[in-house]
Amino acid sequence: MILFPAVDVLDNRAVRLLYGKRDQVTDYGTPLESALSWQNLGAEYLHIVDLNGAFDDSLVNKKTLVELIKNVNIPVQIGGGIKTFDKIKFYLEEVGASRVIVGTACVTNPTLMDEACAKYGNKIASGIDAKDGLVAIKGWVEKSTLTPLDVALDMKSRGVDTVIYTDINRDGALCGVNVEATEKLSKASGMNIIASGGMATLDDVKAVKERGIYGAILGKSIYSGSIDFRQALELSKK
Repeated sequence: MILFPAVDVLDNRAVRLLYGKRDQVTDYGTPLESALSWQNLGAEYLHIVDLNGAFDDSLVNKKTLVELIKNVNIPVQIGGGIKTFDKIKFYLEEVGASRVIVGTACVTNPTLMDEACAKYGNKIASGIDAKDGLVAIKGWVEKSTLTPLDVALDMKSRGVDTVIYTDINRDGALCGVNVEATEKLSKASGMNIIASGGMATLDDVKAVKERGIYGAILGKSIYSGSIDFRQALELSKK
């Protein structure tokens, strides 16, 4: 199982939000310092989110994100407001990201995924964010009528093999990962599912690993210390 330390960037700062709400934010300093700290502790992959891009397509973090990706030595997956082919191309070809996560556009512009997957293959991932069993879009402020499995299977048909699945009701709350829903999506879709939202203790890491899930994102848990990242890495490799 792969563990992905998260670096969420808002107004050029590394932050954590509670339930994805912009007004419930904790500041953790500069994004590059955060990224390097996880790299130095042994991280094999980083998960980066451009929150300004997710909320309103703002480019305010562009310089900071480029600096971050170019100055770490491990693979980076990045998401947040990625809704055009040009932006996908920019991150993959010009900046050097290893994987780009497309969220809202999976629902609003699925043909973008056809074009992106045809060009970049498994460097394209789908971000599926669910609230009360339905997929939420546009920075989580709008709810669709689609289930996570609906979107996952559609993305699979277009060439996507990796999904970042977030339970919004648990994100940033340290209340435990929704391992049942994540496992269900993993088995029903046959895709590489990365669990996100609610990871709180080493028991959550163990539960995700035992269910055979591809990976998990660690956010507030490793910033607050409720999960020791080195111990989590050791557990993920057993």
